Formats: sequence, structure tokens, C-alpha cells
Amino acid sequence: MSQATRTFIEPADVETQVFDWGRLSWLSEPRVTGTDRFSAGLVVLNPGMGHVRHNHPGVEEILYVVEGKGIQMVEVDGKPVEQEVAQGVLVHIPPDIYHSTVNTGDGPMKLIAIYSPPGPEALLREMGGVVIEPPMR
Repeated sequence: MSQATRTFIEPADVETQVFDWGRLSWLSEPRVTGTDRFSAGLVVLNPGMGHVRHNHPGVEEILYVVEGKGIQMVEVDGKPVEQEVAQGVLVHIPPDIYHSTVNTGDGPMKLIAIYSPPGPEALLREMGGVVIEPPMR
């Protein structure tokens, strides 16, 4: 089975994008599952770290908090709205909307990130400062 037709994927099966703020493992993206409608990955934010204000032109995003807690900012009508988020909270970010996530806990903050359509995960791979760790198996 080629990697682009995988159905059951674990983090050890895919590359990990490592940044100073944490790690991203894209479990479903065109290179892994052949998807063309969305991408999904595991994000781990280090304590006190996070994503600075940014947006994804033309791309909708879902963030689901699996573990930990943090502050999520989403701009609504051009004004930043911040809310504490923790395990079990889902955040919907419409296309083009600026947002940021910061881990305020003592341990890692784990999230599932979903983009529709896929694309930002490939851009992250090309960013300065990223280190790519190959799959562990």
C-alpha cells in the first residue's frame, strides 16, 4: 500500500514539523491519504508557547482541544475575541479570519487541527525555522 492510500495512520507513521513553539504531525493530507478536501493533524504546543496572529486565505479551520488549556483568539467583525479553551472545546475559524492560540498550562497543549481545503500544512513545511523529522516507522 502506498503512503498516499493509507487508511489507518498514527503519529509515528508521518513526518513531524518541529518549530520553536511545538510540533505538528499531519495525519491526513494529500501526501499521506490522498485527500483533496481537508487535512488533519496533531498539534502539540509547548507550555507558554503558541501560534502568533495569522490567517489562512480561503481556508476554513477547526481546532479541537484534546489536552491542556490555553487562550484562543479569533477576530470577530475585525475585533479580537479571546477565550480560555481546554479539553473538549472545539473552535471554528472561518476562512480568512485572523486567530492565535497560546498554551497557558504547565504541560503540553494538544489539539487536532483540520483545514478545508488542505494547503496550509504544505506551506508550514516550507517556513523558515521548521525542522522536519522523518516518520519513526
